[in-house]
Amino acid sequence: MSDPARETGTLLDVKYDANGLVPAIVQDHESGEILMMGWMNEGALKQTLETKLASFYSRSRQKFWIKGESSGNTQEVVEARIDCDQDTIILKVKSNGPCCHVGYNSCFYRKITGPESLETVDEKAYDPSEVYK
Repeated sequence: MSDPARETGTLLDVKYDANGLVPAIVQDHESGEILMMGWMNEGALKQTLETKLASFYSRSRQKFWIKGESSGNTQEVVEARIDCDQDTIILKVKSNGPCCHVGYNSCFYRKITGPESLETVDEKAYDPSEVYK
C-alpha cells in the first residue's frame, strides 16, 4: 500500500523492522564503492546524524558501536540518504582507513563464482591481528 507522506514528503519517518533496526549501506562519497552494510537502531541513527561519525547497532553483540572505535578507521558522514519507503539508509562517507574487520578496504572483497563458491578479488589492506588486540 502506498504511503505518499512517507514516500515523497519531507519528514524523516524511518520504518524500522520488528527488532527496531534499519539497514544502512555505507558508500565512499568520492568513488561510490560500497564499503559495508550495518544495522542502525534509532539511537545509532541519531548519534550518526548529530556527530557525523558512522554509528551502528551490533545484532551479535547486542550493543551500540561507532565504526572505528577499536581500529581508528572511522567513517565521517558526508551525506545521509534514505530510500522512498524510508526503510534503508545510505551513508556516504569519508573513510579514515580500511573498512573491513578482516583486513580489506571494503567488506565486499569477494565475488560469487558459483552456487557454492567465492573468489577473493581485492588485496588485503592491513593485518587485523595488528589492529584488534
